[in-house]
Amino acid sequence: QVQLVESGGGSVQAGGSLRLSCTTSEYPVARNCMGWFRQAPGKQREGVAGIDLIGNSNYADSVQGRFTISQDNAKNTLYLQMSSLKPEDTAMYYCAARSEPCTRWRGGIPAGGYFQNWGRGTQVTVSS
Repeated sequence: QVQLVESGGGSVQAGGSLRLSCTTSEYPVARNCMGWFRQAPGKQREGVAGIDLIGNSNYADSVQGRFTISQDNAKNTLYLQMSSLKPEDTAMYYCAARSEPCTRWRGGIPAGGYFQNWGRGTQVTVSS
């Protein structure tokens, strides 16, 4: 089981920015598929951003142009830079990693079942 630890969540006003981090000590982020998901109360979990086998970044339409996913291979850390935050971005954000062979994504961010490892989440709250 891969251990993923998220950090960087918090409370901000609309229009503000946050950077989430996901660290792992034994999982090489450079050669694996990883992603960020979020779940708001009463709503289904949704994929926010992810990186596939060939390093392509994929984003949900709702965050395209505002969020940026990146990775620091030396630090084994995945990031999610969030800008121009909106109240509807309020949710628990989870980091996800795939243990099985990584693939190229042709239809956007895969559903949650594609990833076998999950962090405990970090809360993001955006006030209007």
